[in-house]
Amino acid sequence: MDLQLNTKTAIVTAATAGIGLAIARTLAQEGVAVTITGRDHKKLAAAVATIEAEAKGASVTGVLADVSTVEGVAALTAQQPETDILINNLGFYEATPFAEITDEAWLRMFDVNVMSGVRLSRHYFPQMLTKNWGRVIFISSEVGAFTPPDMVHYGMSKSAQLAVARGMAELTKGTGVTVNSVLPSATRSEGIMEYLRQTAPQPGMTDAQIEANFFATYRPSSLLARMIDATEIASMVALLASPLGAASNGAAVRVEGGTYRSIL
Repeated sequence: MDLQLNTKTAIVTAATAGIGLAIARTLAQEGVAVTITGRDHKKLAAAVATIEAEAKGASVTGVLADVSTVEGVAALTAQQPETDILINNLGFYEATPFAEITDEAWLRMFDVNVMSGVRLSRHYFPQMLTKNWGRVIFISSEVGAFTPPDMVHYGMSKSAQLAVARGMAELTKGTGVTVNSVLPSATRSEGIMEYLRQTAPQPGMTDAQIEANFFATYRPSSLLARMIDATEIASMVALLASPLGAASNGAAVRVEGGTYRSIL
């Protein structure tokens, strides 16, 4: 399918691995001129090389910037002052007992996961409205809809993203701009496997056994009953980012394998 993205530009934050890299690669394969951000020079260069190798002829720019900070956002917007598509992918998660989450941890979670996207949107979103075309997509999480008790501060940040995205979408009425959120579930990566190994009920379990135990114990409602591949999330993001996704606006689009038991 031609997503009609050949003349567009995009920024994907935190795209040196995982979901961000998959999104950047998929957009580049659709002909989008992609800018990615990262904090590590070697990882950033490797990601750019990977995308260029898998999307022949693609225009890929790497910007070394920590967009969880005001300074990092300023560095990115100085190098890339405009974009058609903004993918707010930066974020992190951690499991901490509620009573042990410090004020500093709450604020850091909010600053990284929420304010990074707010600051970038504050710069690029008004330009999109002026041009009468643009896409802003927040990579939220299934926990934005239901908060696990072992990561309440993470759930808060992902719910906050949904609120920001919906509020921004209300400002697009009658324009060619859309703002949506995408809610993935547990996505296959080395980082998530490290986390899941901590949930293993007994030593010596294989990764496949650990994954099966995780879904049986912690995500029993999952209809997919397996990790999601980052490319599956990237495919949905690319559709929402395209002209073909114009009818989806203000939506929280679930790519979580049916974990969340709701008909809406």
